[in-house]
Amino acid sequence: MTLCPCGSGNPYSECCEQIISGSRAADTAEQLMRARYSAYVFAKMDFIFESTHPDHRQGYDHTGTKEWAETAEWQGLEIIGTKRGEADDSVGEVEFIARFTEKGDKREHHEAGQFKRKDGRWYFTEGSMVRPKPLIVTRIGRNDPCTCGSGLKYKKCCGK
Repeated sequence: MTLCPCGSGNPYSECCEQIISGSRAADTAEQLMRARYSAYVFAKMDFIFESTHPDHRQGYDHTGTKEWAETAEWQGLEIIGTKRGEADDSVGEVEFIARFTEKGDKREHHEAGQFKRKDGRWYFTEGSMVRPKPLIVTRIGRNDPCTCGSGLKYKKCCGK
């Protein structure tokens, strides 16, 4: 029994393989996202292309994408959250982090993927990178450590 790379904890044959092979459709945007991740792991580029909304396929590089998928070492998928994308929705968003190693470097692809239902099937439309949220400090006290990392109190360093 091989566990599905999507992180569901289910066997691949009972999970994403069914969606990738076309024996069943994804019920939710998250299921399609998980199947797309598994398709990258197994370099199933036909599924990646076919699960992309027809209006968003222009410029797809089948050969380059397959080469990248085959050379990457896939480490795991983390679903951060979803907005809509349930069985009765027509659009949805899945925020995720796909972890992989490329040429020895560990990488994370943090994206908010957009999904749309067409003729009863879910399709990926586009994704936007999720940037880290800035650290916001509301007030630095005179006796707090200086934010520059000097080890001095703020009043003796940058607050002077």
